[in-house]
Amino acid sequence: MYKDKKILAIIPARGGSKGVPKKNIIEVCGKPLIAYSIHCGLDSKYIDKVFVSTDDREIARVAKSFGGEVPFLRPEELARDGSKTIDSLVYTVNKLKELGETYDYLVLLQPTVPLRKTFHVDEAIEKLLESDFHDLVSVSEVHDHPILMRKIKDNGELENLLPLPSSVRRQDFPSVYRVDGAIYIMKLDENFNLNTSPNDGKLSYIMEKKYTTDIDTYLDIKIVEYYLEEERKEIARLMK
Repeated sequence: MYKDKKILAIIPARGGSKGVPKKNIIEVCGKPLIAYSIHCGLDSKYIDKVFVSTDDREIARVAKSFGGEVPFLRPEELARDGSKTIDSLVYTVNKLKELGETYDYLVLLQPTVPLRKTFHVDEAIEKLLESDFHDLVSVSEVHDHPILMRKIKDNGELENLLPLPSSVRRQDFPSVYRVDGAIYIMKLDENFNLNTSPNDGKLSYIMEKKYTTDIDTYLDIKIVEYYLEEERKEIARLMK
């Protein structure tokens, strides 16, 4: 709870995963992937419940073993390849309401972003609830700047993505950010519905890019394991 507002964290983790089978519970540096996001939510000073939304009994079992709450499974129709995350979020919030649990804010933590830290989540919660905004999304600065990106017309002609000349020196490029998928926070009011787009949150929370690595391939797992090993070495060094 923060400023007398109850806060629910939802970790969406459907069973189907094509690129990396059983991705949400694949072992990463000795722990199932989903455990990192569960612990991130449980360690928060402000989150009142960490709920895992899944259709998969094995994911549910693993999630419970690491402290996530799974009082019910997500319906199969909300766990298909074409299913939208917002559909499962609305379903979960409404189902919890039926069980007598209501919340003021929802924190969406994608299980595929294991390097995000609890202090990021708590800072984001503080920033949103101290503002006049209703929703927040984490972003990180892009390195492949869109000023150098092009669209290709049907006749093969290149068209600038941004209406800016590419003669601008790289060090003078305006900063541009991308929604990185690490943290989404939404107010649970009358505007929260199936038309809500988490990616379109208005308030920004800027994160360093390394914390936002999203696991989609086996190479991403190697990158995450590298960062986790570096963290382990740094902690060991500081404890000497």
